[in-house]
Amino acid sequence: MRCWLKIEEMALEELMQRLNAVSQCADEIMHQDIIPLYAADIQDQLKKQFAYLSGGRGGDGCPVITFPDYPAFSEIPEKEFQNVLTYLTSIPSLRDAGIGFILVIDRRQDKWTSVKASILRIAASFPGNLQLVLVLRPTGFFHRALSDIAFRFNRDELKMKVPIIMLGSVSELQGYIDKTQLTEDLGGTLDYCHNRWLSRRTAIEGFAQKVKQTAQILQSFGTELAETELPNDVQSTSSLLATHTEKKDKMKEDIRVAVEQGDDILGSITKPVTENPEYKLNQDQLDNQTTVERLLAQLHETETAFDEFWIKHQQKLEQCLRLRNFEQDFREVKASLDIVSERLSAFTDVGNSRSHVEHILKDLANFEEKSHETVAKARMLASERDAFIQSNHYAVDSIIPKCSELHHLCDAFTTETERRRNLLNKSLELHDLLEKSMKWCDEGIYLLASQPVDKCQSQDGAESALQEIEKFLDTGAGNKIKELNKIYREYAHILNEDLKEHVQKVFQKQESMEEMFQKRQVSLKKLAAKQTRPVQPVAPRPEAFVKSPCTSPGLQRENVSNSESSALRRVNYRKAKSEMTELHQSRGGSTMDDEENLAVLRQHVMNELIETERAYVEELLCVLEGYAAEMDNPLMAHLISPELQNKKDILFGNMEEIYHFHNRIFLRELETYVEYPELVGRCFLDQMEDFQIYEKYCQNKPRSESLWRQFSDSVFFQECQRKLDHKLSLDSYLLKPVQRITKYQLLLKEMLKYSKNCEGAEDLQEALTSILGILKAVNDSMHQIAITGYDGNLNELGKLLMQGSFNVWTDHKKGHTKVKDLARFKPMQRHLFLHEKAVLFCKKREENGEGYEKAPSYSYKHSLNMAAVGITENVKGDAKKFEIWYNAREEVYIIQAPTPEVKATWVNEIRKVLTSQLQACREASQHRTLEQTQSLPLPLPASSCASPSRNHTRNTKKMEEKKADLTSLEGCGTTVAPKYPEKGKGWAKPSHSLDASEENDGWSSAEEPLNSSDAEEEGGGGGGEMKLTPGKYTVVTDYDKGVSEEFTVKSGDLVQLIREGEDGLWFVKNLSSGREGWIPANNLLMLIGNSKSAQSLSSSESGTASSNLSTSSSCSDSCNVSSTSFSDIKG
Repeated sequence: MRCWLKIEEMALEELMQRLNAVSQCADEIMHQDIIPLYAADIQDQLKKQFAYLSGGRGGDGCPVITFPDYPAFSEIPEKEFQNVLTYLTSIPSLRDAGIGFILVIDRRQDKWTSVKASILRIAASFPGNLQLVLVLRPTGFFHRALSDIAFRFNRDELKMKVPIIMLGSVSELQGYIDKTQLTEDLGGTLDYCHNRWLSRRTAIEGFAQKVKQTAQILQSFGTELAETELPNDVQSTSSLLATHTEKKDKMKEDIRVAVEQGDDILGSITKPVTENPEYKLNQDQLDNQTTVERLLAQLHETETAFDEFWIKHQQKLEQCLRLRNFEQDFREVKASLDIVSERLSAFTDVGNSRSHVEHILKDLANFEEKSHETVAKARMLASERDAFIQSNHYAVDSIIPKCSELHHLCDAFTTETERRRNLLNKSLELHDLLEKSMKWCDEGIYLLASQPVDKCQSQDGAESALQEIEKFLDTGAGNKIKELNKIYREYAHILNEDLKEHVQKVFQKQESMEEMFQKRQVSLKKLAAKQTRPVQPVAPRPEAFVKSPCTSPGLQRENVSNSESSALRRVNYRKAKSEMTELHQSRGGSTMDDEENLAVLRQHVMNELIETERAYVEELLCVLEGYAAEMDNPLMAHLISPELQNKKDILFGNMEEIYHFHNRIFLRELETYVEYPELVGRCFLDQMEDFQIYEKYCQNKPRSESLWRQFSDSVFFQECQRKLDHKLSLDSYLLKPVQRITKYQLLLKEMLKYSKNCEGAEDLQEALTSILGILKAVNDSMHQIAITGYDGNLNELGKLLMQGSFNVWTDHKKGHTKVKDLARFKPMQRHLFLHEKAVLFCKKREENGEGYEKAPSYSYKHSLNMAAVGITENVKGDAKKFEIWYNAREEVYIIQAPTPEVKATWVNEIRKVLTSQLQACREASQHRTLEQTQSLPLPLPASSCASPSRNHTRNTKKMEEKKADLTSLEGCGTTVAPKYPEKGKGWAKPSHSLDASEENDGWSSAEEPLNSSDAEEEGGGGGGEMKLTPGKYTVVTDYDKGVSEEFTVKSGDLVQLIREGEDGLWFVKNLSSGREGWIPANNLLMLIGNSKSAQSLSSSESGTASSNLSTSSSCSDSCNVSSTSFSDIKG
């Protein structure tokens, strides 16, 4: 850099010297260094032509200055006179001017007095040397004589430094000056035009001034270029180079114009010779030609000097630009290297299984492939060092360290990548060894479990079993871990706490398995040596049973799929369980042998649980890294359609949350129970709350499924599947969480089956119950989100307790708003949702579509506030029916469940809700009573109040005893309670909404299209109505709208149908009141139901024992009044 600055200073100094020389030379050529006067400055004075330099020369080369006859000579201002003489004497060369000038004063038309004055004035003002003064005296006789006389007398007065010769004629003048050197007005032949001469002089001087100015401008420009500080960025450097280049081009253009100007002047001077080769230029023309040629030479010298300087300056700027580009590329490449190095440092995980390590190795290979471009660019940039050195770059001292740094970073990255790969390969080797040991242990456990016990009771059978065991143990040489300390030493650099713990567990499992073999060998040797008792024969082993070990903990996707390995394990379980059962049935059996077989089966279940859990975690990781993370990868953004962008949360739901729970918590907890499989129920119970995250995932599944179907053909998903080498598409993996949460209950059932008498049996049963509860909650929530048309917030109704499909009849005391409501002898198909605060009635609608879109939706119809609900548990004639009534039986809904078991479940759940509400109201009332220091009497004794669910059976029995003596058939139906919100206000708003999609569940009953009706939706009754015939019937609902206004019937009245009239009317007699009247046939169908025996559907008329539970309370404000009643009604 310093060297370059010195070179630049030297170049600038040389340029300044050469341009200064040009300026001085231009002044010397034009004699401006002596007399700085230009023709353009005195152009008006020169135009008067009172004196001119014709270009003629005397005999010895003296320049001739002519003073022509100028009448106003005496009136010329002295300043102008001096300027003209000074300028004219400055034109000839210094050599010619040094010889002296010849003055020709033409006064032939003048007077002697004027001649005298002119001579005196010229003599006083002439600035140059005089060689000779020639005066053409006046030609008039008088003035000529006068001038001769006056000249003689005034010779001393006119005496000058040179002689003055009076001439009488032009011919005498030619005796002193050659005719060719005199102008035509003096009788000569010299071609002279004053205007042409003046124009040429002005042009030559202008050109000389142009040459000087160009040199000066180039001086300033060169100084500016040299003093400009070099920018520190590429853009500024490029801009500066462009600006300087533009200015240089302008300078070059000015020089070109100046050269053209000089060539034009030179051409005009030599034009006569060009046109006429015989033409000879006078001395003045020759001097002008020489002057212009010299000026042109100086101009070329100026251009050459500037070009040489510009080449150096341009080279400096270009090198500066190259340096800035290098520095910018260096910063970008170094930043990229820092990023890839940082990402490489994140590859610290050595994997927790073979498949995990393979996945990490694959990720490392992909990362290395993506980083290859960055490293290659860095190496290419570092290789430019030699080019900088060869080009003698001025900043090579700062470039070389940067190139060396890039080489070092690239080498370090490559070395670290190779080190990471070696660590992962070592980890893969260790996991191979561990999996071999695990597989060997599984095969050994399988061998122990599959050996036929009946055959081992004989000597030959025992010896055969011993041979099998010894043969199997011989295979352990290449499969088992021999020395634990050797493993620790060999793999010390990759063993973290988790991996070390895993190695210890595998080694412990291997030791435990070998210990089991040793015990089995001891037993078999005793049997082979001596038979102590006869052996009870048992059923032989199935011949087709294939001996195959369980899969190892690591994932072997390329060999055996998860479904295949699960099927194989199930075969093993069934085989081992079958043999154990047959052995137990055929002989008394040893308790120790039974427990050993059960332990083997428990271990099988535990192995499957842990192995499938590892596989599940690995599959979730693949999806999250191979699909979800790639949606945020800028390199893959071009493959994602705009409609799919920002939809990751919809497509994957909370899968990441599920993955972290299983990977960080649940899997590790499971592994701690590997040696104690019967206690694994505690692990599930400890983490049961975390399993609630599956509800969120399942609720999002329909949206995810819909989005997948829309974009399943996306190039992005195909590319991700190709990279992961998956045979199945993404939707199969999105279903994994749903499959997994349902798999746990199956495994827990298996584990519980083999752990009946173990310490953790209760925990296993509780864990199974909890898992089933979660599955039910998930299933219920899937149906709940399919409800459409509900105006309020479903979350405000409390927890969803139950849901299912039922046949529903209505039996209301109030008058019907629609005629078709009277024809409710056929059931409505309704899907009920029981919440803590309300029960919702919805209509199930089947949808057309695929996948989740084919699932049903539920149109909201109405709802009942649980605070005003009562139930009748049994309805006469059908063990599957029960009643839900509202507001003291103003509205009664007869519910028919699919099975008696479903009915019992619903009735128990509703009972729990009602009793818990009653208990809460009683506690609130007691608290308010204590605050007000006054008591409010309750309508029923404390013993009749509902108790918590755990005491429900005992309290129910007491209530049955108390109610046995009651004669009222509706003792449970009368309650003291305030009015509740009317149906349709807040709780029961009918809605006509669009249908949603949802899938049916296990509680749903089959539709009965031939025996069901829905008047609200289908517009009235269907075919097959009941035929009315004369007879006696019992009324099931009030009626006051007969043809005769006085004729009314009430629920429970006995009526007689006498005859059928016109227009569908029947003449009816109320046997209870004795009144008669006409009633439309359609109304009669609703009034008398479908039984001629007058069997009422109301709870008061039930023929079988029924239990009614009602809760009517005003808990919202003060809980002032609350009542409940339990009764058994005997028919």
